[in-house]
Amino acid sequence: MTKYAFTAPLWVWRARNQTWTFVTVPEDIADEVEDLQTGLRRGFGAVKVRVTIGSTVWETSMFPSSDQGSYILPVKASVRKAEGLSVDGTARLTIELIEP
Repeated sequence: MTKYAFTAPLWVWRARNQTWTFVTVPEDIADEVEDLQTGLRRGFGAVKVRVTIGSTVWETSMFPSSDQGSYILPVKASVRKAEGLSVDGTARLTIELIEP
């Protein structure tokens, strides 16, 4: 399995009545992940990942974002609460690519 570790600021995206919190994957990591994508693509170009922040581990998808010029990764409220993260802070995380 391919793993990457990095620190990134959390940021908020609002649409209609919904609020989502994301981190942006560093461009060099995003480029490597993109190079590893072969065969059929998931919807919206999503890439399945296993994420670790502190002692919290979960599976999700990260998505390409033309606005951010990289992949963006959602960070659930339950994870932010469990790990004491605020939306104006940063997170140290590890992502592991999950083979389709």
